[in-house]
Amino acid sequence: MHHITWTALLLSVTLSVSSGGNVLVFPLDGSHWVNMKVLVEELHSRGHSITVVRASDSWYIKEESPHYSAITIPTAGTFLQEFFGTFAKSMLNIRKEQKFSWPHLMLQFEVINMFSEMHRQMCEMMAMMFQDKVLMKSLTDAKFDVVLTDPAVGGGVLLARRLSLPLVLNVRWTVHGEAHYAIAPSPLSYVPYPGAELTDKMTFSQRVQNMLTYAFSLFQMQMIVAPHYTAFCKRFFGPEVDYFSLFQDADIWLMRNDFTFEFPRPTMPNVVYMSGFHCKPTRTLPVDLEEFVQSSGEHGVIIMSLGTLFAELPSDISEEIAAAFAQLPQKVIWRHKGAKPSSLGNNTLLVDWIPQNDLLGHPKTKVFVAHGGTNGVQEAIYHGIPIVGLPIVFDQPDNLSRMVARGTAKVLDIATLDRAVFVEALRAVLYEPSYTENMQRLSRIHHDQPMKPLDRAIFWIEFVMRHGGAPHLRTQSFRMSWMAYHSIDVILTLLMALLLLVIIMFLAIKKCFSVLFKKKVKSD
Repeated sequence: MHHITWTALLLSVTLSVSSGGNVLVFPLDGSHWVNMKVLVEELHSRGHSITVVRASDSWYIKEESPHYSAITIPTAGTFLQEFFGTFAKSMLNIRKEQKFSWPHLMLQFEVINMFSEMHRQMCEMMAMMFQDKVLMKSLTDAKFDVVLTDPAVGGGVLLARRLSLPLVLNVRWTVHGEAHYAIAPSPLSYVPYPGAELTDKMTFSQRVQNMLTYAFSLFQMQMIVAPHYTAFCKRFFGPEVDYFSLFQDADIWLMRNDFTFEFPRPTMPNVVYMSGFHCKPTRTLPVDLEEFVQSSGEHGVIIMSLGTLFAELPSDISEEIAAAFAQLPQKVIWRHKGAKPSSLGNNTLLVDWIPQNDLLGHPKTKVFVAHGGTNGVQEAIYHGIPIVGLPIVFDQPDNLSRMVARGTAKVLDIATLDRAVFVEALRAVLYEPSYTENMQRLSRIHHDQPMKPLDRAIFWIEFVMRHGGAPHLRTQSFRMSWMAYHSIDVILTLLMALLLLVIIMFLAIKKCFSVLFKKKVKSD
């Protein structure tokens, strides 16, 4: 605990003399930190002082950095490389069975329990921080201008509430799922819910599927998220505070996608699209890598990377992939860990790490074999490189389904992959010009904008810092009841008034006929 306290006290002094703004960053580890780090470094380059809250067992987030100071919180979190790596291997093994089985059902429960435990430990870490009076005082005294956080976990949102600071989200996912569903109208009739792998043109059966996917997701969130954050808010903020309203009350939502990737849908004034903000122009490759790329001649190069979690595949899958690559005239650069496949061809280079952005931007790169993470898909769009997708888990299948809908990718099931199917998909994307043409068209659209996505993101963070928030852009619709939001009460009131008017008119007409009938009887 003393480690936290002294670090924070030192920061409060350091930050007070900074000429720029003071930004408190609460990131999510793993691949999410990769893009948050881009914002951190850019803010630092513009003279702002950055403080990053990190767990002591952080995977990617280092304690020492020239770009930020760190507050390290002692914790034994479960959302580590080893934990997710074990889960990824389990998912692959279950999918290889090609049927819905008892182990498959158990894996679904394991996913629920895993994320529930992640959020439980997040609330535990935040409780530790909130109860450390010296730490909280030092954070208050540091006079931060804004909290920048990834709302896929709730720590930064809770901290912003406790410190009464403006809140900016670096977001695609919140604790409840895709971010648009938190604040923007999202009609399920034409807005495909992530996970359903649908487009904005749905048949009746697909709309049923979309609705059921959405309902099941809400059910999962109630099991995974609600118990932990509800209890936390009741303890520290009082029973009247709904935890998710704290997310919805954020000033700016920096959205890590745009409408080259997303299907057209309603949005809100405080949603700022910054798709591809982490992408950069190509830099020179290391000499040995450049020589290998140039040796491909007119055939070009295929790049394969399945991200950090999936770099080490089961040996039988690796053998099929290697054998498929060996049949092609292209050179292949494959980010691969584990034993070297026996079927590996002379045209394939295995590496532990690749400069992915620089390789995708190289003029000899023809195809990107990818797992479909958001960062990689956006880099492919940025550089105009078509994709052969091998999705494994999380949002990857849905991300790649959007690329398939745009004619920029072919997607295969990695769990049942064989060399013949893989070669066929690679040749299709390599030699059918429509895949490259469609991706290059998306790339031109992405680049044709008045302001670079990173500059736009930084502008809005600094806007919030200059003005102490952006309440004029925040909708209050989430504070309305479901009945009021959909005007059900108004519709019912008007229908009752109409019914009453009809009854009155009916009774008046009936009375008139009654009087006329009586007069006629008397005259007779």
